[in-house]
Amino acid sequence: MELGDLRKSYRGDTEAFEEQHLASLDPIEQFRAWFQEALDCPDIGEVNAMCLATCTRDGKPSARMVLLKGFGQDGFRFFTNYESRKGKELDSNPFASLVFYWEPLCRQVRIEGSVKRLPEEESERYFHSRPKGNQIGALVSRQSSVIPDREYLRKKNAELEERYRDTPVPKPDYWGAYIVEPEVVEFWQGQSNRLHDRIVFRRLRDRAAPLGAMTHRAHGDWVYERFSP
Repeated sequence: MELGDLRKSYRGDTEAFEEQHLASLDPIEQFRAWFQEALDCPDIGEVNAMCLATCTRDGKPSARMVLLKGFGQDGFRFFTNYESRKGKELDSNPFASLVFYWEPLCRQVRIEGSVKRLPEEESERYFHSRPKGNQIGALVSRQSSVIPDREYLRKKNAELEERYRDTPVPKPDYWGAYIVEPEVVEFWQGQSNRLHDRIVFRRLRDRAAPLGAMTHRAHGDWVYERFSP
C-alpha cells in the first residue's frame, strides 16, 4: 500500500516561540501551558495519552501508549505493572522517552530522562482513588504474561468482583508509580511547507560549562537550542 498522498496541511506560520522570550522559559511551565491548551481543545480525546518508549539493557526498544497521571518540576508520573515488559525494561535500563502528539493543535512534545519508582504510599493513594472496576482489573491482569483465552480474564474478573463486593480491593505489590525525570524536552509546532518549529531544552548539570554559539541559557539549569526541522 502506497501512502505518499497522505499529507497533512499544517496551519499557520506563527512561531511556537518568539526568540526574545526563550531565555526566560521553563520547559516544565511551557509544557503546562501547552497541556492546558490541549485540555481546552474539544477535538482532543485523551490529552494525557503519551507514547512511552523503553529499552532493554542490550538496546532493543519497545513503545506503547500509556496515560500521564501527573507532572511538575520533579518530573512526569505514570502507573503500571512492574512485571510488564516496560516494567522489566525499566528495571534493567532506567531511562525512557515520552511523546505527546496533539494533532488538532499541530503540536508534539518529546521528553527524555531517567526513570525511578515512586514511594509505595503514592502508589497506594492513587490505586484507591481509581474506580473499583479499574482496581480489580489491575488484580486480574498480570500484564504481558501469556493467557489461554479471553474467557480466562472474564472468569477471573467475575471471581474478584464477587470476592471484593463489600470489601476494599488490595493494591497488588506488582503495580505502582514511576516518574520520568526530564533531561531533554523538545517542543514541536507544525508549520506550513514543513518548516516546523523545534525548540529543544536540555538540562545543564555544570553551570560553568561553556556554551556553543547557538546554545542559550533558559530558566534555572536549562539551556535551549533551535533545531532545523
